[in-house]
Amino acid sequence: MSKRMFGTLLLVVLLVVTASLAGCGKGSSDKKVIRIGEVTRSLFYAPQYVAIEKGFFEEEGLKIEVSTTPGGDKTMTALLSGVIDVALVGSETSIYVYQQGADDPIINFAQLTQTDGTFLVAREKVDQFDWNSLKGKTFLGQRKGGMPQMAGEFALKKHGIDPHADMELIQNVDFANIAPAFSSGTGDYVQLFEPTASIFEKEGRGHVVASFGTESGHLPYTVFMTKKSFMDKNEKSVQAFTNAIHKAQLWVADNDAKTIADVVLPYFKNVDPDILTSSIDRYKGQGSFATDPIVDESEWNNLLDVITSAGELKERTEHDVLVNTIFAQKAITQVKK
Repeated sequence: MSKRMFGTLLLVVLLVVTASLAGCGKGSSDKKVIRIGEVTRSLFYAPQYVAIEKGFFEEEGLKIEVSTTPGGDKTMTALLSGVIDVALVGSETSIYVYQQGADDPIINFAQLTQTDGTFLVAREKVDQFDWNSLKGKTFLGQRKGGMPQMAGEFALKKHGIDPHADMELIQNVDFANIAPAFSSGTGDYVQLFEPTASIFEKEGRGHVVASFGTESGHLPYTVFMTKKSFMDKNEKSVQAFTNAIHKAQLWVADNDAKTIADVVLPYFKNVDPDILTSSIDRYKGQGSFATDPIVDESEWNNLLDVITSAGELKERTEHDVLVNTIFAQKAITQVKK
């Protein structure tokens, strides 16, 4: 190789190295990658998509990778095995893991939704809904032990209905197949999230008659959680993550459903924009989106009551065992409108 060629090659190498080093400064390569596993893709999680699309995570020095892991069991398995860093799932999953004797407990640190996100959808349209109309009917419910099913049963019992004695309760259908099963003729009533509930209404396949979110009260329904070991090693990143979520919560609270729908549209490309707007408006109207990331003790105790009522709790796991509110409290003081 000639000196001239060697000099040219050396110059190219130096340029590449210089560019790489420059990229480590203000470029995206210096951002901490956080892998989120969401239990499902839902408008119920609109603030998460807002945090991504509005650049709130980037402002906090984070790069977010989101994957959908259908079902709480799959999401928790992904978290425990290190496939994801943070799980967006119901708080009950952290309790189940803890009560199985986990050495590295799952800690809830930032709440996203504070009510159940499902709606009671009837096959036939009714002018005036009465909860007693469910008696003797077939109810296509959610997975046994999952938060939607437990909140649903809690609401039914509140209205004097024993879900296991007063109706035919179906719980053996996978989460992803519940809507198709109802659409194909299974059940008189079904429990659905948005936007599926609104889509069914528009297409005449069902009619929303009640909200389980309104009926079951405030709960740490969907929460960002991580392994205690990850939290201990990545405190700055967890704080940055919580700050970004709170920025999104404030933004969602300050904007109307149409504006929010426009931002989250990339995550729901196959859904009619009008359906997106009406679904978000429905969630905003019943206060489903948490306005701050704190998992407070009263909500946690309501969660324990719901799980106990469903017969899924071995013993009460107190708030301070699996909840860390430090990051959420700091986010409230650090993030300003």
